[in-house]
Amino acid sequence: MEHALSPATLAELRRPRPYPAVSVLTPTHRREPDNHQDAVRLRNVVAEAKRQLEQDPAVTRERRTDVEEHLDRALAEVDLAHTEDGLVIFAAPGEHQVWSLARPVPERVVLSDTFLTRNLVSAQASERPFWVMSVASDRVTLWSGGVDRVTEEHTGGFPMTRDARNFDPERQERIGDTPSAFRDEDTKHFLRDADTAMAAVLRQDPRPLYVTGEQAALSLLDEIGGVSRDAAQVRHGGLAHGSHEAVWKAVRPLLEAEARLSAHTVTEELVKARGRKEFAAGLDEVWQNALQARVRLLAVEENYRATVRDDGGHLVPAAGDDLDARVDIVDEIVEQCLETGAEVRFVPDGTLDDADRIAGVLRY
Repeated sequence: MEHALSPATLAELRRPRPYPAVSVLTPTHRREPDNHQDAVRLRNVVAEAKRQLEQDPAVTRERRTDVEEHLDRALAEVDLAHTEDGLVIFAAPGEHQVWSLARPVPERVVLSDTFLTRNLVSAQASERPFWVMSVASDRVTLWSGGVDRVTEEHTGGFPMTRDARNFDPERQERIGDTPSAFRDEDTKHFLRDADTAMAAVLRQDPRPLYVTGEQAALSLLDEIGGVSRDAAQVRHGGLAHGSHEAVWKAVRPLLEAEARLSAHTVTEELVKARGRKEFAAGLDEVWQNALQARVRLLAVEENYRATVRDDGGHLVPAAGDDLDARVDIVDEIVEQCLETGAEVRFVPDGTLDDADRIAGVLRY
């Protein structure tokens, strides 16, 4: 199952497919007893996708068989022991993907000539993804971070390793102590290569960067002067050889402090926007401005979900079984704002009580 959505991956997912491109979405659960229902629910929604394929006169038998086989392969790849809050399966002629999301999704099946990506986009924005590079003199590891975890990444040449150096005893005697590995020229070259590799990763997938290591390693990276110098530094050695739990424990306090500061900054921006009359609040008002590409900054409470229908150009509340219901309108707004270059910030529940849980700072 996939977790990390890069801009390149999103662009690939959005390209047109031969009909039918099938998107299967279902909510999942992280813990017992709620997760007991996930297996049955997943089988049922995949069966519904197959039923729709069979009943669609535009789908030839050959293509239906191809897509059904990929749905079955995707179903076999789902690891329900490690699901999060939502699951998305994409299947089209010749391909399939499975995505686990840290944000709820509605249960639905969509047949089209593109995959339904807005729930992935919203989940990625809400996760506030980041990179962690953990540095030692003989190993550098890369970790992909989200809202509640980090996982090791094997991309861009990471992890990088080299043989440990046997230091020259005469050199030790000259300087009067055991030399630091980070004063060694080979180590400098090694970390310079790691910094260059990290710069390439950031060009492909820009995110905030955190660097962990002992103080000597961090000082050397400052001296090298690449992308690592401008990263948030976490003085903690041993993590290049450590577990994902240890890395998460080391960076979590800094992430939580930054999240609190971010929410406060967003609130201040919204207050200023009210004074300038560049402010929108509530689903309908924000949606109208999003469609006109007027939203510069979108603020959304983290767990806000809403089901609506379009009532003659305005959004009104709707029941989930309404045939015209749009059950993921918040995710639609998030994707629309990102498409038009807006900044999207998710804030803790209760932060936007006076704005009906969603608000925007307008461009004009």
